[in-house]
Amino acid sequence: MLQPRVAAPLRGVFFNAPGICPGCRQQAIRQPLNLQSSPRQFTSARNLRLPAKEAAPDVEPEFMPKPLGRPIGFPNPPKPGENIGIKEKRVYTGKTMSERNLEKRQDLMEEWNQNYFRDFKNIRKYRRGKVFMANPKIFRKEAALYFPNFRGITLANNEADTTPIVKGKVSVVNVYSSDWGLTQAQSFTGAKVNPELRELLEKNKDVAQMIDINIEENPLKGIVLKFTRWYTRRLRAKEDWEKYFIISNGVSGRLRESIGLLNGLVGYVYILDEDAKIRWAGSGDAEGTEKEDMNRGLARLIENVRNRPATKKSQWRQKPEKPDVEQELEAQAVSAGAS
Repeated sequence: MLQPRVAAPLRGVFFNAPGICPGCRQQAIRQPLNLQSSPRQFTSARNLRLPAKEAAPDVEPEFMPKPLGRPIGFPNPPKPGENIGIKEKRVYTGKTMSERNLEKRQDLMEEWNQNYFRDFKNIRKYRRGKVFMANPKIFRKEAALYFPNFRGITLANNEADTTPIVKGKVSVVNVYSSDWGLTQAQSFTGAKVNPELRELLEKNKDVAQMIDINIEENPLKGIVLKFTRWYTRRLRAKEDWEKYFIISNGVSGRLRESIGLLNGLVGYVYILDEDAKIRWAGSGDAEGTEKEDMNRGLARLIENVRNRPATKKSQWRQKPEKPDVEQELEAQAVSAGAS
């Protein structure tokens, strides 16, 4: 019977040591320690495994914002009382179980996609948050869509809707939710960077105006903004206090996607006509000829309002007039009663 091999330096220890009992000596022979040095190291094998392919670097192509290819907004005119933050309970009755589960999953994914840190990533990734370039020309009135209604607190310490303010006048609307966004919006409409715009608004106060919408959905930051309104009032004329809105709720994901508010930290600028239709829009920092295009579009809308016949009023303020036939019948009835 073959005996296990024991290294030569240890033979004297196991077989000649006087203090080791015969039983321990036999057990050591049956289970020897593998103390012999390996003839070669494990890592010196020639073909241990196939060489791993080098991973391609995860480099995304540079994002190039493109001009808006179509009008943005809602197909129906806005109404006061819309988008006030009251969430309606979704009803999934009248459908199969798989259809209900699919709609619930889509609603949950829409809520989860509203990630606060995603906006920070997009700022670093997409040219400081600029997601689209402004069109050189304004949208045609027949194709333009409507700007939604917002409800918030104004600098005049009252809760109001934006729709009654924008209707009947050409409006330049700044939308932002942070100091970063405010700086970007002012790159379009700031008094120092665009004095031509301020001069145009000053000369046409009766038909043109500027409105600020500060969206802050964080409850704590919203409270801070409401308590610091006194400082914002000092920077604005008293007649403009009702044109500054602090919005704390009601800005849904559908609303953001409809008017292009894809990044909550970026500033946006909209030009609305007297019917609250979005005729021009810009995002991020002003680049190229965007400021000149905005001024030119605003001047054209103001000119259209000026050249409009006096008898033709905006659809917001136009009251239904009685037809001539009804007026004649009413006059006949009055004269008959008088006689």
